[in-house]
Amino acid sequence: MSFTVAIVGRPNVGKSTFFNRMLEQRKAIVDDVSGVTRDRQYGVAEWNGKSFNVVDTGGFVPKSEDIFEREIRKQVLIALEEADAIVFMVDVATGITDLDESMTQLLRKTSKPVFLVVNKVDNHDRLLEASEFYSLGFEKIHFLSSISGTGTGDLLDDITELIIEKTEDVEEKQLPKFAIIGQPNVGKSSLLNALTGQERTIVSNIAGTTRDTIHTHYNLFNKEFVLIDTAGIRRKAKVNEDLEFYSVIRAIKAVDEADVCMVLLDAEKGIAAQDLSIFAMAVKKGKGIVVLVNKWDLMPKETNTARDYEAELKKRFAPFTDLPILFISATEKTRIFKAMEVALEVYENRRQKIPTSKLNDIMLKAVEAYHPPVVRGNQVKIKYVTQLPVVVPSFAFFCNYPDDVKTPYKNYLENQLRLKFKLTGVPVRVFFRKK
Repeated sequence: MSFTVAIVGRPNVGKSTFFNRMLEQRKAIVDDVSGVTRDRQYGVAEWNGKSFNVVDTGGFVPKSEDIFEREIRKQVLIALEEADAIVFMVDVATGITDLDESMTQLLRKTSKPVFLVVNKVDNHDRLLEASEFYSLGFEKIHFLSSISGTGTGDLLDDITELIIEKTEDVEEKQLPKFAIIGQPNVGKSSLLNALTGQERTIVSNIAGTTRDTIHTHYNLFNKEFVLIDTAGIRRKAKVNEDLEFYSVIRAIKAVDEADVCMVLLDAEKGIAAQDLSIFAMAVKKGKGIVVLVNKWDLMPKETNTARDYEAELKKRFAPFTDLPILFISATEKTRIFKAMEVALEVYENRRQKIPTSKLNDIMLKAVEAYHPPVVRGNQVKIKYVTQLPVVVPSFAFFCNYPDDVKTPYKNYLENQLRLKFKLTGVPVRVFFRKK
């Protein structure tokens, strides 16, 4: 299911440091100058076997005439509307400020669960000082230090308790869901209209016409699935309008809902950093991927134009290069039905269950052909392999020293799996377990 947590608070309380800790990577820029985060960062955090979306907003400054602060205020209000839970961050070093009071007034109006997080509590004296924040009147309060990580586990426990894994209707679950994602104005709505043969969505050459996600039940030519047309995901530097932030959160939720993500690119503009960001998110969430290069009819072509273009795209998508890439035109209806066939193939690839006997016959021969390297004098012996009972194709290799198997050998096994079985367009996960 899709569960989104928004981190809000005034500038320079440590929201971005906390965001980086939740994602276990340095994604947001951190500086002790107030107001560094002016755009939203978003990513996926995992805890206790559950994953959820995290949105880091800019610092909240009410009634400010500063253009950035005014935009940030709008984004915070949208985060409150769209998020499932809110982390309200304050700073023990400065105590309760007028800005914290303003934010408290705003948060009292929401029915969403709000966690008050007092940051920079890294010693006993600060823990005593932090008790003043009880006066803000929040039920759930946590004292932690984003830099050292102290206290973050308890907060994450409380957040993941709210996530209830949805049991979907069996019939609904069997219907494939394809999300069309990409930058604004690459032709997502045109593609949807061309496929269904009707004006299902408004199309204009003004970027950002589609604000919301639109679900369409497709049932033509013996093919049945649900198409999800999402609002465009613009590069963060250009998201200067509150509605676009709303669209970004909706697009992330559409990725959660989909089985296969069709990443739509503009042939003339190529691939942008934001496309790669949403691609990486879809891969992390274990979704099937099909890359569609739209407006191919407008491109000047030579003998190897498509081949060279595909090679360049795969270089950008590396290390996940086992991807179907199709060159289409939504307006001319060129190869759009082929794109749906490929998306259905990727959907089947993602769902396939390989018999354990077949898996062992083939993969143990691959292990025999190229043994794992010896580590600290230990010969790693892989005896058995099985597919795990999860949605994303995941394989467990049982061996005597699972911790000694390094990434290059793991990549070798993944490549062998892709070579021997149909796994195009699907992220593959390889685990090593004690036999």
